Amino acid sequence: MAETKRLLVLTRDRAGAAFRQRIEPYLEPLAARGIQTEVVKIANCLWTRRGQLLRAGRFDGVLLHRKTLSWLDARTLGHTRRLIYDFDDAVMFQARAPERPHGGRQRRFTRTVRLADLVIAGSPILAAHADMAGAWESEVVPTGLDAQRFAPRQDYGKAGAARLVWIGSASTLKQLEPFRPALEAVGRAVPGAALRVIADADLYLDGLRVENVPWSYEAEGRLLAECDIGIAPLPDTPYTRGKCGFKVLQYMAAGLPVVTSPVGVNADYVRPEKTGLYAATAEEWVAAVKRLAADPALRERMGRAARARIVQEFDFAVLAPEVCGLIERALI
Repeated sequence: MAETKRLLVLTRDRAGAAFRQRIEPYLEPLAARGIQTEVVKIANCLWTRRGQLLRAGRFDGVLLHRKTLSWLDARTLGHTRRLIYDFDDAVMFQARAPERPHGGRQRRFTRTVRLADLVIAGSPILAAHADMAGAWESEVVPTGLDAQRFAPRQDYGKAGAARLVWIGSASTLKQLEPFRPALEAVGRAVPGAALRVIADADLYLDGLRVENVPWSYEAEGRLLAECDIGIAPLPDTPYTRGKCGFKVLQYMAAGLPVVTSPVGVNADYVRPEKTGLYAATAEEWVAAVKRLAADPALRERMGRAARARIVQEFDFAVLAPEVCGLIERALI
């Protein structure tokens, strides 16, 4: 029987979406491979955190989720046998300054990836950031989901008015502001169109009716499947190009066609004329929504193709062997 390995998982937010989608689903599959995990929430208090990091030496390895290391953190954690770093956001940027990396954040990121034996990035762009910062080894694993939690839409309705949907949080809702004119133009061009916003904050637009619905883990699949078109507007900046497109995957899992800005992985996840459409200008947003609103057969064809791609490529069950294999190899 293979020797049991012990892996310390360090995260800033075990209840957060990033942990729920990138780490938690693989804890049981890791245990099935003989890798026992202990999850610890990283403390804000310096001395408490130092004690947590010092414990790393008792484990065969550490999986550090998202957090970048200060000089003292790195020195304390430097004695660990193996370090794996997983991240799915452009942590070297500040959201309010998306054009160039923040100096302090970039230094912490560089320090972290150089200390890691393996970096697991949520997108090719993020992996490229790690490589440029001096990572020893980087691998790309997309953020996954449980396809069974999303019952796909079955009835694609009739031609005419369409319910668009956007899902996110108060922080990412700000990314819709540059697209306010385009969305309002959609409202004027498509009679009866509406936008469902599933989030912990509200959005209001002139000319496009908005249905603000509180997000919940239990209801998100149903709330998405009640809609017709998923939308993913995204400004094109160095920061946003590192986004991992999770809302696009959610729309696809719900069997919806997606209209997206062709930015970052969104341009790969949405395949034009197959699973959705690109829109870069206000005119293109209007044209895309008008076309899908008028053609339920097209929505169905794209939506079913989108759902099939999720099941084949992004379901946790599909990704688990790859994730667990990378971690298992890193602990040798």
